Amino acid sequence: MKKNVENRIDFIYLFDVKDGNPNGDPDAGNLPRIDAETGMGLVTDVCLKRKIRNYVDIAKSNAPGYKIFIREKAILNNEIDKAYETPEVKSSKDKDKASAARDVMCRDYYDVRTFGAVMTTGKNAGQVRGPIQLTFARSVDPVFVAEHSITRMAVTTEKESERQNGDNRTMGRKATIPYALYVMYGFVSPSLASQTGFDEEDLSLFFEAMRGMFELDRSAARGLMSARRLIVFRHNSKLGNAPANQLFDLVNISRRDETKTPRGFEDYTIEIDKAHLPNGVEIEEMV
Repeated sequence: MKKNVENRIDFIYLFDVKDGNPNGDPDAGNLPRIDAETGMGLVTDVCLKRKIRNYVDIAKSNAPGYKIFIREKAILNNEIDKAYETPEVKSSKDKDKASAARDVMCRDYYDVRTFGAVMTTGKNAGQVRGPIQLTFARSVDPVFVAEHSITRMAVTTEKESERQNGDNRTMGRKATIPYALYVMYGFVSPSLASQTGFDEEDLSLFFEAMRGMFELDRSAARGLMSARRLIVFRHNSKLGNAPANQLFDLVNISRRDETKTPRGFEDYTIEIDKAHLPNGVEIEEMV
């Protein structure tokens, strides 16, 4: 039996990258994303949601209720068309078909009932506002982007080989961040969860994906990315017992040695001021 999400939840997610590009910016030659004013590294919420979707897709293998709507090479209107072929939608009155299709999409697609979706691009399945919202991740310290020249010992065509007199080497570049620790904030709304059918089992799978998504997303470009800490604040009410920023301020991330350039997670300390945790809020640390 499904158990509804009855509590507001706020959480902090820490992850790091070593000698990799965690999220390339296509508008900047795919260099790592950076806040131009502060030099802090950025990873978009869209990037992290992609990894969560991929984890669920692999873990659940397209099981009923766990399909992924926004997946690689998907044709979204075709997925909405499938919803219109279900008995629930076919038996609905014309004015109710969009609502019925919306319910079917929430039931069948994990990412729709988790993150929401706009499904008005073809046959109307409405819009869904997801109960889980994520911020951009921002690095704790400014990042340094290193660019490396690389060599490929092959060319693409015979004409290129002839122009190089058989010396088939081609040059390229690769950009990495030597090390950075990132912090992302997230929020779970029980009222929106009740609208999409997102339940406690879905929430457990989401946190599982947060802990394990980098293990299934290895790439030479991304270097070594690791989940480091997931700090969950669970309120004992739907409305919550304290502002999210007040809870986040209880977590202090600092460098062990300010004179040393951080090159690993061990160069930081994570402290939580549990003595000032507001009444009605419980804290759980994962990863």
